[in-house]
Amino acid sequence: MPIPEDVTGDEIDKDVRQELQSLPKTLAEDVARNLVMVARLIDEDPEGAYGYSRVALRLASRVAAVREAAGFAAYANQKYTEALAEFRAARRMTGTVELWPLMADCERGLGRPEKALDMAGAPEVHKLDKAGQVEMRLVAAGARRDMGQLDAAIVTLQSPELASNSVQPWTARLRYAYADALLAAGRQGEAREWFAKAVEADKDGSTDASDRLAELDGVEFVDAFDESEDDGEGESDGGAAAAPADDE
Repeated sequence: MPIPEDVTGDEIDKDVRQELQSLPKTLAEDVARNLVMVARLIDEDPEGAYGYSRVALRLASRVAAVREAAGFAAYANQKYTEALAEFRAARRMTGTVELWPLMADCERGLGRPEKALDMAGAPEVHKLDKAGQVEMRLVAAGARRDMGQLDAAIVTLQSPELASNSVQPWTARLRYAYADALLAAGRQGEAREWFAKAVEADKDGSTDASDRLAELDGVEFVDAFDESEDDGEGESDGGAAAAPADDE
C-alpha cells in the first residue's frame, strides 16, 4: 500500500521504535511507516488502517507493537475474532495486562457477554491502572446490558470515578454510559442530568452527549417544527429550546 512521502517512521512512539531495533534497519523503517499510517487512519478510515496493519504484520509478526496495532485495527473494523487473537499474542509477548479490557470487549462483540463478565472479575483487573479499571467497568456494564440486566449495568457504573468532580480522560465516557443506561431503564430525569455532566467533561467531543442532551430537551422536535411553520417563529422557539443544552 502506498505511504505518503512525508511519513518517515520517526513519528512513532520511542518505545515502539526501540522494539523495532531488533529488525534490520530498512525493514524497521518500513514497519514503522506502516504503523504510523495505522495510527493516522484508525479513527477516520478504519479500513485503510486495517490494510496498513496487515502489511506491518506480514513484515514483523514477532514484534509485540505490531501485533497490538493489528489488534486495534481489527477491533476498529469489528473483526473481533482477529482482534482478540492479536491482543492475546501481544499480551503473551509483553506479559502486560493493559489489553485486558479490550480483550473482554472483543468477547462481547463475539456474543459472549458472560465471558466478558468473567474477565471483569479476574485477578488481572487489579493490575490495571485507573484508566484500565474504568475501561473494564464500562465493558462489564455493557455486558450486563447485553444480557438484559439494566439495573445491574447501572450499579456496575456507580463508582468513586463516576462520583468524582475531577475531569479525567475517561470521565465523559463514564458519565455518558451511566446516562445511557439510566435512559434505557426509563429514568429520563436522571439520564438528562448525567448527559449534561458528560457534556461538561467532554471537551474534545469524544461522545455525542450534547446531541443526546438536546434530543431529551426536545430540540429535534423544534427542528421538525421549523420546517412546517413560519421561519421566524420556529427560529425563536429553537433558540429557546437549545439554550439549556448550550448552558450545561
